[in-house]
Amino acid sequence: MKEIGHWINGKHVAGTSGRFADVYNPATGEVQARVALASAAELDSAIQDAAKAQLLWAATNPQRRARVMMAFGALINQNMEKLAELVSREHGKTIPDARGDVQRGLEVIEVCMGAPALLKGEMTDNAGPGIDIYSMRQALGVVAGITPFNFPAMIPLWKMGPALSAGNAMILKPSERTPSTALLLAELLQQAGLPDGVLQVINGDKEAVDGILDHEVIQAVGFVGSTPIAQYIYGRAAANGKRAQCFGGAKNHMIIMPDADLDKAADALVGAGFGAAGERCMAISVAVPVGEKTADALIDKLIPRIEKLKVGPYTAGEDVDFGPLVTKQAETRVRALIDSGVEQGAKLVVDGRGIKIQGYEHGFFVGATLFDNVTKDMDIYKQEIFGPVLSTVRAKTYEDALQLVIANEYGNGTAIFTADGDTARDFASRVNVGMVGINFPIPVPLSYYTFGGWKKSSFGDLNQYGPDAFRFYTKTKTVTARWFSGIKDGASLNFKALD
Repeated sequence: MKEIGHWINGKHVAGTSGRFADVYNPATGEVQARVALASAAELDSAIQDAAKAQLLWAATNPQRRARVMMAFGALINQNMEKLAELVSREHGKTIPDARGDVQRGLEVIEVCMGAPALLKGEMTDNAGPGIDIYSMRQALGVVAGITPFNFPAMIPLWKMGPALSAGNAMILKPSERTPSTALLLAELLQQAGLPDGVLQVINGDKEAVDGILDHEVIQAVGFVGSTPIAQYIYGRAAANGKRAQCFGGAKNHMIIMPDADLDKAADALVGAGFGAAGERCMAISVAVPVGEKTADALIDKLIPRIEKLKVGPYTAGEDVDFGPLVTKQAETRVRALIDSGVEQGAKLVVDGRGIKIQGYEHGFFVGATLFDNVTKDMDIYKQEIFGPVLSTVRAKTYEDALQLVIANEYGNGTAIFTADGDTARDFASRVNVGMVGINFPIPVPLSYYTFGGWKKSSFGDLNQYGPDAFRFYTKTKTVTARWFSGIKDGASLNFKALD
């Protein structure tokens, strides 16, 4: 059985705790490897070494750090297929989707190539007689990233790129379900010129997470995962005086107006609802057609599109639309939520529970599932399913649809499909959601903007990547300087405003 360890001080090291977690092949249900779970001593040693390495890395000028990112980006491109295969092998997503996972992370690294421009301070000369005031952005020190299973490349890259470019060292704890991609990224960063110890990849479970949150050397924590864990990490990190940037769950709605192009809307819903088996925090899981006529026509267009989706292992070819869920527990949970939708009165239009794939009978597969006549008191509406299940909630009016989104406890992403600019502008202005799509189903901003939700989808003041990331991973120091000329007038004992 293959054993996966850690990346510490520039090399792969075996775990010493004696504790392991199984890494599954989601398509077959078989255990393909064991990943070591770090002990408190292993974590502490890695953090202490990172703190030493960070001092020299922070003293390296920003342009040289940016050149490491340039070389890293080139290496990611050269190893795209290898990275994508690792993502697919442990997560289960298709190879084209895995390439997208890597690519969206690479785009953040490309922005980090221009990090010196984002790390500039400010200056005011002659703020007072002979007085200049200037600010500097300086690295925090050692920071941590705790990343989820569903994007094994993208989200580690979102975390490590800005943090390292700003002069920090990083402790990266990837999901123990999908550990291998982060380890390969660490290898590529070393090849790109990152000094040993500046990035430490520590595999672990809750013990490692708590160790990160409680360690006095760690200055900031970035997290992506479920809302309960995001709240836990945010609260514990803040209580320990750390910066925290924690992104949680979602329940993303897409409103379909009567004037929308229903073919385009249906295509968008299928792609956004079932891609990656619905294991995306930006997946559209709720369709909200406005008016009975719109709803009936939309359902008629969705059914044949959903029924022809090809589900299978990533090894079956690039025409596979989506693969299995990541674990047996995830499969069981999704099936139970589908059962609850039926029991609570929703209309099951397409049932994905009976899917069988020859040769992969023990894989964690659930087929594409479509519900109609879902109400907001049902479990399939209230809970983030994180599976290939699309719920249709019919709205009588645009205002009813808008208020449904506004009232939901999550606020990650949302979309509206319409031909009317006034409706689109009103929706974008009034909806209390962090990322909004207009005739665009998954409105993940480009890497030079920022990514972040509202309400229970996000905890913390700053978003991921883009300018916000450089604010998060640096602290501002402001200097007030006076250079005397002439004869000193004597001391002033009073605190007063500058002249």
